[in-house]
Amino acid sequence: MAQTFHDQVIAILPKLRVQALSLTRNRAAAEDLVQDAVCNALAAQESFIPGTNFPAWMHRILRNRFISDLRRRRDTTDIDDLPPGMFATEASHEDRLVLKDLALALSRLPEEQRTALVLVVMQGMSYEDLAEATNCAVGTAKSRVFRARRQLEAWMNGDLPASNKLGQRVAALRAVLDTRLGSTDNAKRIDV
Repeated sequence: MAQTFHDQVIAILPKLRVQALSLTRNRAAAEDLVQDAVCNALAAQESFIPGTNFPAWMHRILRNRFISDLRRRRDTTDIDDLPPGMFATEASHEDRLVLKDLALALSRLPEEQRTALVLVVMQGMSYEDLAEATNCAVGTAKSRVFRARRQLEAWMNGDLPASNKLGQRVAALRAVLDTRLGSTDNAKRIDV
């Protein structure tokens, strides 16, 4: 039995939340984005053609709503303007530091690469669905995911040019952490 439009909307909500969180990097803003996208979809449900790819249609609505909201706000903050305390973690939580490094690296990826990586890797979207959702060729979708993976791998392995602000920031944060840990805890620390 075919799902109704409303059933399909309800079924895709968890994936929309993940996509929205990857775009906004803020839980409250992500919930607002999902709500706005669902409202847009409900208002435009007559334009959806049954039998076509509903998840791709919804992801495109969410992405377009995010872009529209960004254009309206133009509210950004450079990472160098944030206080160092925003990135401090307790010494016993090395994994949290790695996750923060990863989040920082993800935030530095171009939006197209970050979106493609999240949709394919975290949500399991196919390259074909990604291409349809982002209005690009399948080869372009594959290339974006490939480049995003390679760039993250390089950044997480420390292959950063000396002039790279991300690398300088991570090195400064690690130096502060090393100072706080002292020499006894440093032996237990695993370098990333």
